[in-house]
Amino acid sequence: MSSNRPGGGESGTGGRSGTSAITKRGLEWPSLRQFAVFMENRVGRLHDLLRLFEGREIRVVALSIANSVDCAFVRLMVSDSDRGREILQLSRFAFSETDLVGVELPDGHQPFVQICIALLQAELNVHYTYPLLYHRRGRGAIALYVDDVDQALKTLDEKGFNLVTENDLKEADDTF
Repeated sequence: MSSNRPGGGESGTGGRSGTSAITKRGLEWPSLRQFAVFMENRVGRLHDLLRLFEGREIRVVALSIANSVDCAFVRLMVSDSDRGREILQLSRFAFSETDLVGVELPDGHQPFVQICIALLQAELNVHYTYPLLYHRRGRGAIALYVDDVDQALKTLDEKGFNLVTENDLKEADDTF
């Protein structure tokens, strides 16, 4: 599978320089990819899901679970979304995909407030967020699901926040 991501194959311009950073999904790089997996809520099912990635040099870097009596909805991110997609497609789990924004927590007493203020000023809603198993320069990071991924990426970048890319997640594999 090729993409228009930096260093990622097909450029969309016949290999000429000056390629756009627009992905096949039509979003500006660097959005992150989340998989939402639906499963029955029974003992061992989460373990079955997580074992899919074991021994394949791919890490689960974020995990969130919402469950009820009968079913569970697992949101997860992996260090390589293309490989993660292939693994899930070969499994018996029903899943969907969503783009999220990854951002490093800035210095300061209230880093979450700083991020929320920036997004509020751009009139963007944050629907949910969860931590990423990722550190760079001693800083943690979060993944955010927002109304408009492109606008959030642009806003956070313009305000000086450090965005977390899928390449960052792949490189972090070497440090763990």
